[in-house]
Amino acid sequence: MLSYIIAFVLSLSLMLVLTPVLRKLAIKIDYQEQPKANEDRKIHTEAKPYLAGLGIFAAFWVCYFLIIRDFSLRSWLLFLSSAMIFGIGMLDDWFKIKGGDLKALPKFLIQLAACILVYVAGVRFLGFTNVFNGEYILLPVWLQFTLTITWLLGVTTVMNFMDGLDGLAGGLTCISACTLFVVALVKGNSYSAIMGVALVGICLGYLRYNKFPAKILMGDAGATFLGFMLGLISLDGAFKQATVVSIFVPVLALGLPIFDNIFVIVKRIKDHKPVYIGDSTQIHFRLLKKGLTQKQVVAFLYLISISLNLLAIILFMAQSYKFI
Repeated sequence: MLSYIIAFVLSLSLMLVLTPVLRKLAIKIDYQEQPKANEDRKIHTEAKPYLAGLGIFAAFWVCYFLIIRDFSLRSWLLFLSSAMIFGIGMLDDWFKIKGGDLKALPKFLIQLAACILVYVAGVRFLGFTNVFNGEYILLPVWLQFTLTITWLLGVTTVMNFMDGLDGLAGGLTCISACTLFVVALVKGNSYSAIMGVALVGICLGYLRYNKFPAKILMGDAGATFLGFMLGLISLDGAFKQATVVSIFVPVLALGLPIFDNIFVIVKRIKDHKPVYIGDSTQIHFRLLKKGLTQKQVVAFLYLISISLNLLAIILFMAQSYKFI
């Protein structure tokens, strides 16, 4: 238990120290999001410094290597894969700051390569236990690969899409990470538990400066990294040795961004719009159009996410103690 406390305190402290430093640096080098009058997805009316994503990335891996002390090939592959996600996110942010936009294809290919590295590292969805007879069903390799890559890419993308209001993506990540920490803790998976609680500390430290009105943003680099790590932690923790019932636990833990973005994708297809081009169809933008304030929208979505995560924990505990 001491390791978890240290991971939480260290990650929280690192973010509280690093974030204001990175904010000053972003302002100094003019690494800032510029408001656009013709962009309905931009809710800021003044320039906002980026670079919080750099603190998120650094704080996580400092905690990982200092506390877990695993310097195996597996760990370096996971580090490299997350660095690829973070790096292409930084490049995307740089394009946006300069008034341009990184093409979807190269971004997708880098993210795909990063997900494949995770699979090569051995973090993958292998199968599930039949809750009725206790038999473990090992999936064919092609299906393991497909489900692993789809899950990682999907969670990475949906969490990035939720980064539209001050405090939203960071708060949702914090809530989901709490659930994944609890699940990993109960299952005795210390690696995933430490990664989960480190994300909780990082997000709380980030929210200290990102809550409305935000003093700093994490950009695509931070949002995609957080989504990627949530996907990775759930694969290594909640999905490992999962039963048919508990497979739904990580889906519910990330339910709000997953279900909302399924709705968004279906709507874009129905409207004959490209699914990879952002618009204002996410739930937070729809609620803003209904007249709610930013604070009200974020609080409401926190409440929904907390409810889904509590349901996920209840489902997991009920299954673990053979209530269902």
